[in-house]
Amino acid sequence: MTVRDTQRAKVYDAEQLVRGVFDRADEHHTRAVELYGSQLTLPIERRFASVESVQSYADKVLSLVWIRARWSRAAVPVLVRARAGRTAAHYEPAEGVLAVPVHVGGTAWALRELVVLHELAHHLAPDAESVAPHGPEFCSRYIDLVDGVIGPEAALLLRTTMLGCGVRLGG
Repeated sequence: MTVRDTQRAKVYDAEQLVRGVFDRADEHHTRAVELYGSQLTLPIERRFASVESVQSYADKVLSLVWIRARWSRAAVPVLVRARAGRTAAHYEPAEGVLAVPVHVGGTAWALRELVVLHELAHHLAPDAESVAPHGPEFCSRYIDLVDGVIGPEAALLLRTTMLGCGVRLGG
């Protein structure tokens, strides 16, 4: 039985807003942003040049000691491949494949750290069949990855944006 993914659109909306904040920080060469009255200095979000560089990054993230200690699925390798088409990156759980569109409209929008960590959060799900793909458990796992890999400021931005979009966290 597949669990209905009721908050998928809200998660994607929140992520689009967060990526926009990072994009504007890069465009304007300023890492300082205001979030609900607090000043944050955003860390740098890594960008990737190729499927091979995404593969190397995914392997390194999954080999981090704290990730291996927290999620047993980190020991299961993930294979990164280019995805045909113009739509989003996705994770194929049966094969353990992270598929990323390399170039869409002249840009490599999916070859960025936030997108790859989103897909790795799917990979790390301990019992993916019993929970919604973008349910509270996934969202908390994704925020934890962003916190530990990109930084707490990025995680705070993601968490508050998700909550602002009506995303439920937990699990």
